[in-house]
Amino acid sequence: MVPPNSPRKPTEEAVESADVVVVVGDDDDPGVVVVGADTESGRERVMRAAYDLFSRHGTRTVGVDAVIGRAGVAKMTLYRNFASKDDLILAFLERRETHWTHGWVRAESQRRGKTPAQRLLAIFELFDEWFARPDFEGCSFVTTLLEVTNRESQVRQASVKHLANIRSYLCELATEAGVADPASFARKWHILMKGSIIAAAEGDTQAARRARELGLLLLKEHGIAPD
Repeated sequence: MVPPNSPRKPTEEAVESADVVVVVGDDDDPGVVVVGADTESGRERVMRAAYDLFSRHGTRTVGVDAVIGRAGVAKMTLYRNFASKDDLILAFLERRETHWTHGWVRAESQRRGKTPAQRLLAIFELFDEWFARPDFEGCSFVTTLLEVTNRESQVRQASVKHLANIRSYLCELATEAGVADPASFARKWHILMKGSIIAAAEGDTQAARRARELGLLLLKEHGIAPD
């Protein structure tokens, strides 16, 4: 008879359908405890794991098994929430935009700058701090765009859309600053941003400051005072 507090061996069906799987025991007698509920949903565990892995290592080299292993969930949990790896990548890109584009670039530049020009320049101040961090991971939208060569891919198209959303914010600032052609200005500023990220990935620790210097020239060209 099994003691009341001893974990029972679950069926394969139970393991596959559980949100969270915890393995206990030793090499001689490994045990498996299936936990079907947790304060954090299985979907959120998958999302957090995917966000960490995809943002640091890209989406092409990270497999579904790595995400499952990091999340500590059963494979069924992932596929119950995401029909394919592409669906998971699309969800990751959406979350990246929420955290990075809106929650960091937009929110922090708005907080640090009082005028549109100051907010544009503040982006490179943020980048300078970001590039100096040991966990600097680069731009997930650019990385994913370059990983997917099929122009018809939903993942590639999503990367393009998220990059365009960054430019929308830049265009908004350019409009507020009185630039005659804000869309063109936004593309130029975005080139400085993306170029500095690539340069930082190469090891240029001054990339953000160099981009800021070019940004000052661009503002001057359009007759916009930085202060």
